[in-house]
Amino acid sequence: MVQVLSGIAYDCDVLVVGGGIVGLSTAYAITRSAPGTRVVVLEKEAGPARHQTGRNSGVIHSGIYYRPGSLKARYAVRGAAEMVKFCAEYGIAHAVTGKLIVATERSELPRLHGLVQRGRENGIPVRELGAAQIAEYEPEVEGLAAIHVGTTGVCDFAGVARQLAEASGAEIRYGAEVRRIDRRPELGVAVLTGAGDVVRARVLVNCAGLHCDEVARLTGDDPEMRIVPFRGEYYTLARPELVRGLVYPVPDPAFPFLGVHLTRGIDGSVHIGPNAVPALAREGYGWGVVRPRELGATLAWPGSWHIARRHWRYGAGELRRSVSRGAFTTAVRRLLPAVMADDLVPSAAGVRAQAVLRDGTLVDDFLIREGARAVHVLNAPSPAATASLPIGREVARRALEALRAV
Repeated sequence: MVQVLSGIAYDCDVLVVGGGIVGLSTAYAITRSAPGTRVVVLEKEAGPARHQTGRNSGVIHSGIYYRPGSLKARYAVRGAAEMVKFCAEYGIAHAVTGKLIVATERSELPRLHGLVQRGRENGIPVRELGAAQIAEYEPEVEGLAAIHVGTTGVCDFAGVARQLAEASGAEIRYGAEVRRIDRRPELGVAVLTGAGDVVRARVLVNCAGLHCDEVARLTGDDPEMRIVPFRGEYYTLARPELVRGLVYPVPDPAFPFLGVHLTRGIDGSVHIGPNAVPALAREGYGWGVVRPRELGATLAWPGSWHIARRHWRYGAGELRRSVSRGAFTTAVRRLLPAVMADDLVPSAAGVRAQAVLRDGTLVDDFLIREGARAVHVLNAPSPAATASLPIGREVARRALEALRAV
């Protein structure tokens, strides 16, 4: 139904750009919080969850890594419990497996202890393990010490996204790529899609993931950041019996990446990865995918060069592991000595939408900003899938406030 108000024919009250798990959670939260609100979701792909949502490791994160009080910490801890409940309610495949975080070098022990403290501050139960106790959980894993985090799990996030789409009651339009946006604060927002359709809304919500900064600029808002895409490459373990559950290294606090880890998925297969290398396109899932315009925009952003200068040693190691299975195997063997190069079977890659500021700062927390008749989700990489239900409620709250104000 088209609503006519002040001479304008509105197709919906809220228009959500992006049919990943955050966009669909937002649509779900809006219709749950304000029944009768008309929501349309535009997704450029033929179905939901085709990018970050459907190409991650499927881990329900506990929230142990994130700074106490941050959105990531609050939403991941809350979101993990809610995600398990949501999956159980709708019959979506999931399991609460727990995970090990393992220190393999003495220099990592202070950071491991710091994670214990951070976990306790975030209200997460953590068990500290000595070297001999690691085998209780993972007989083939070796390390100097470890911690066990019982609230971590795995699930089918693409299945969650499909269920959110169905349960939201929103109109989901697939194959609807946003080409132009005309935002007039006194009237509303009109969006032109690649199919030539015009969708008019009172408020726009930008959950475009890898393209969120571009959508913000189309709206007329300066996001003051750019998405710099990092590809994460995975392998499948040919001998899945080597790994019982989830095994992670101690992360480097200088980076938002968790390092190469071992994940037994809901289907019983074990994925190893990801690394983190620059992608040559926003959806650059392989070295052969190059989009000159997108690559040029990344190279033109000063923050990209600041990252390169600041972290070139780290980047060089990631690149070496990308082009050499032997180097990747060496990294894995720090945790799993029994693994051999032949055990690693290439698997589908993902791309992380990492927000980078002009000075090269990697935005560490979720980032949500508002403009006239618009709400922009500008940084929502991992653990956004875990935290998608509370993120969706927060974005919905802001969208509904904007709706009431017009």
